[in-house]
Amino acid sequence: MSTPPMSTPPTNTPRGAAQGARARARVEVTAAIKDEARRQLAADGAAKLSLRAVARELGMVSSALYRYFPSRDDLLTALIVDAYDSQGEAAEAAHAAVAHADPLRRWSAVCEAARDWALGHPHEYALIYGSPVPGYVAPVSTVPSASRVGLLLIGIVRDAHRGRGLVEPPLPVELRAEAERMAADLAPDLPSAVVAALVTAWAELYGLIGFELFGQFHRVVEDRGPFFRHAAARLGVNVGLG
Repeated sequence: MSTPPMSTPPTNTPRGAAQGARARARVEVTAAIKDEARRQLAADGAAKLSLRAVARELGMVSSALYRYFPSRDDLLTALIVDAYDSQGEAAEAAHAAVAHADPLRRWSAVCEAARDWALGHPHEYALIYGSPVPGYVAPVSTVPSASRVGLLLIGIVRDAHRGRGLVEPPLPVELRAEAERMAADLAPDLPSAVVAALVTAWAELYGLIGFELFGQFHRVVEDRGPFFRHAAARLGVNVGLG
């Protein structure tokens, strides 16, 4: 009885090669579209972003660009997700570098990374934390990316709570019900007073960054690096890390 010869599947069929080339081309064109859109954001602001203008600058017909982003809102959403993810990756990398430090040091590292990213990407920061774009409503799909820095800070506080414990901040009686609601939504394993302080710290962190980036500290705070580091550490103390 003869044994049929073993056949080795081809490593790359012409059809597979064509599909791979199309996929690579799509990635490259998508990146080019977003790069041009970011350039226009920097020049004119998000409210004036136009698919036609992006297509024109890239030498594309509008109908071709629509195959990548069917509407301006789809392109804005992609830019917003990219910005949140970029900031989140920067914060996570900074945290990883001090992962074995005490909680307050980890907290400060994350806050400083969020500021450093904003200073290096002012137009993208303005897109996600500046004035709302008229007519645009961010979809739920942006939430996971938008939550990365906040979840990192919650994780640091959670580790401290499970470890050496937290100095629970005071909570006015009239805020207790709201604090308990926020805790149930955001971190049910943490004391409600701590969660309320976390939400306050989150708002104050981006308030500090926004004031610096958008010029409100002009002629008020000049040595801004040390000022921010002190303020960020105080935010950590206020949530119970002190």
